[in-house]
Amino acid sequence: MSRLPIVAIVGRPNVGKSTLFNRLVGKKLALVDDRPGVTRDRREGDAHLLGLDFRIVDTAGYEDEDPNSLPGRMRQQTQAAVDSADVALFMIDARAGIVPLDEEIARWLRGSSTPIVLVANKAEGRAGEAGILESLAMGFGDPVQLSAEHGEGVADLFEALLPHLEPLQPPEDEEEDDPDNPNAPLKLAIVGRPNAGKSTLVNRILGEDRMITGPEAGITRDSIAIDWVWNGPDGPRDVRLIDTAGMRKRAKVQDKLEKLSVADALHAVDFAEVVVLLLDATLGLEAQDLRIADRVLEEGRALVIALNKWDVAEDASKLFNGVRTALDEGLAQVRGVPLLTVSAATGKGIDQLMAAAFATREAWSRRVSTGELNRWFERALEANPPPAPGGKRIKLRYVTQAKTRPPGFILFGTRVDELPTSYQRYLVNGIRRDLGFGAVPVRLTLRAPKNPFKG
Repeated sequence: MSRLPIVAIVGRPNVGKSTLFNRLVGKKLALVDDRPGVTRDRREGDAHLLGLDFRIVDTAGYEDEDPNSLPGRMRQQTQAAVDSADVALFMIDARAGIVPLDEEIARWLRGSSTPIVLVANKAEGRAGEAGILESLAMGFGDPVQLSAEHGEGVADLFEALLPHLEPLQPPEDEEEDDPDNPNAPLKLAIVGRPNAGKSTLVNRILGEDRMITGPEAGITRDSIAIDWVWNGPDGPRDVRLIDTAGMRKRAKVQDKLEKLSVADALHAVDFAEVVVLLLDATLGLEAQDLRIADRVLEEGRALVIALNKWDVAEDASKLFNGVRTALDEGLAQVRGVPLLTVSAATGKGIDQLMAAAFATREAWSRRVSTGELNRWFERALEANPPPAPGGKRIKLRYVTQAKTRPPGFILFGTRVDELPTSYQRYLVNGIRRDLGFGAVPVRLTLRAPKNPFKG
């Protein structure tokens, strides 16, 4: 994956950082709400601005709090984002004017080696004129005046970023990642209930405190995508890791922000290739875990299940066998989903988890030739012919693979609308078992030839 220049947006809470982030990436990726402190982890996205390509980083609002508190840990993430950026946008609220916290952020940024561009948001109309004049005293030059909500002033923002980003633009002849290429980045989402250890696992995988963690449940709100390279046994492999908010039982989710966070997590599942469902080994498998797994399989994603906190699990062998049995019973439509043990605290089992994820994507992307498929089909019919409901034979003619990711097959025959679900399951299980698809979701569509004499 080519490296794009990085632009970080910083400022105090509620000045409009996430709104600008969403405008630059062209999608509503970051959660936006009127209350301050919605953004916690730093979120990245690919931005395009009048021909400039860059990676934009949305950060938490900068607050003056104890470093061990949640706002303090959020501030450390913001500082790390600025340190790793090629340029930082320091955003103020032009209507509110300069407040003491803006001045404190300015003092911190003046000591940074990262180039700073001052941005006065909410500058539409005359209400922001006084704030714009006040901002000149902070020593960052004339501010870029814009309205992130209405899209005004983006041309001025382009002019301000151009000298910093133009020398860092990647070559134009580089091609986009082909999703059908087996060497394309693996889109890997990590989901689970709150406090299962998802963010801690991501930090352990990356080898840095990239995600905010702590004893508080529900710290992660946005789904955060991070590019990473796994040094596996076959060499370096590109991965796009997606950390998501914890998913509680729907009846317990009352807060608007939590509803938005869960919807964002489900959206991340839709765009992943492989989903790791992380379980807390100290709590075992719960009904909510099965609901999440079922949702992943319904969306056609490849699923891997990992038991976290294995280093502190009691009666490990009994626990593993119990979870394995419960999974096979609860996910009867896909038996044998990979179940692995990991420890986000120690890093044990991470390489095995990544190897399983790549192997599962390979099965999820597998295509079988029509010849091989129909030779298997003939053997399957011979071993177990289709039933004859009401004494009338169901004739199955041939099967073909229509798609991959997830694998989809079309079965042609006469009176297929009367084919029992149990027989369809027999065929799908045979496809998985005999043709190398493993425990990935397989779709089977029944189709009868058109009758020219009908009607």
